[in-house]
Amino acid sequence: MERIKQHAIWGHKGTFVLAATGSAVGLGNIWKFPYITGENGGGAFVLMYLVFIAMIGVPVMIAEVVLGRHGRANPVDSVRKMAQQSRVSPHWNLIGALGVLTAFLILSFYSVVAGWALDYMSTAVQGGFSGWNGESASAAFDALLADPTRLMLWQTVFIGLTVLVVAFGVTRGLETAVRVLMPLLFVLLLLLLGYAVVAGDFAQGLHFMFDFNVSDLSWQGASIALGHAFFTLSLAMGAIMAYGSYMPGKASIGKMVLTVAVLDTLVALVAGLAMFPIVFATPGISPGDGPGLMFVSLPVAFGSMPGGVVFGAAFFVLVTLAAWSSTISLLEPCVAYITERFGLKRYTANGLIAGSAWLLGIGSVLSFNHWADFTGLFGMNVFGFLDFVTQRVMLPLGGLAMALFVGWVARRELLRHELRQESERQFELWLTLLKYLCPPALLLILIGGFWA
Repeated sequence: MERIKQHAIWGHKGTFVLAATGSAVGLGNIWKFPYITGENGGGAFVLMYLVFIAMIGVPVMIAEVVLGRHGRANPVDSVRKMAQQSRVSPHWNLIGALGVLTAFLILSFYSVVAGWALDYMSTAVQGGFSGWNGESASAAFDALLADPTRLMLWQTVFIGLTVLVVAFGVTRGLETAVRVLMPLLFVLLLLLLGYAVVAGDFAQGLHFMFDFNVSDLSWQGASIALGHAFFTLSLAMGAIMAYGSYMPGKASIGKMVLTVAVLDTLVALVAGLAMFPIVFATPGISPGDGPGLMFVSLPVAFGSMPGGVVFGAAFFVLVTLAAWSSTISLLEPCVAYITERFGLKRYTANGLIAGSAWLLGIGSVLSFNHWADFTGLFGMNVFGFLDFVTQRVMLPLGGLAMALFVGWVARRELLRHELRQESERQFELWLTLLKYLCPPALLLILIGGFWA
């Protein structure tokens, strides 16, 4: 089936950088990266993460953008076009279909977790963190998870905010949003970094993040760093391919992707530098506090520090913006596929997909309260199962298939045409990493996911 209408193009080539960075910068950077750094020894983990971003994340991201820009279509049709022009089976388009499905499933539960940030932003703005200690912070978080009505309210608000942007299309919706959201996110992050320097124990936070000890290296830490390096760039979920399909033909894919990778990594590092000094300056909490670091430990810290009310509110505004930019990128490939393949209007496709994701998300909401004891999905509840199957199975599987298809199957001249701004040496380096390093690394992520 042919596309229904002419595919949109970003109004400015730099918009891809903002949009892709917005997709990559999310709860993984602001929430997950700091606490997994804390759990895995600090500097040694950060070093491994940076190496894996450069060696695995960037090559796969370039491959995904190449597929998107060459196809000038939704992820499914973009891969199909490359396969047809490479004279191989069009069924390789299942790579695109897997990405779109993965994005939809992640959207369903990610919007629930993002709703927690909205709730905490509301609490912080009202000065609700004042006087909190570890016990009261834990009780407040438990109360939120135990209240399905409250969770569904914030889930609905977050889905609504996402639809509000995507429904207006590429230039009026996505492009306008990222040009506002991303600079605001960067400003807030730098503001919080300044607060950490003044009010926190910045020297200890800096040492924790960047002091390297060989004894801190471990296979488990390396596996986690490898997985997070891949996941943090929003790879294999259709978003980067969809955004790449809007990239102007004269833009250098290599330079754009490197810029996104650097910005995404900087956000993760600065987020850690903004959080750990506050953690170290507050008695009773530690960087190894795990997933509760953001929703339990930090509210205690903000509630006990000078200016904590204001900066606590700013922090959760930052988290909300980061999550919002990510959910936008999750919804877009699904909408692009529905509108181009079935001819539905963009508003209709948004309502259909967002409504379905919202309904599926109710299962995740109930996983924390009424269905907390239900473990009928291979020993997991709905939230746990969706998180497991997307993060540990579908994403590495999609990335592996993409690396194999682009590296070994797609016609070399088609790839070279899309990467014509890059030198022959740069092209050969990228192709070598994609063919020989990325597949075994992604296979390790896939296998390791079942043993974690």
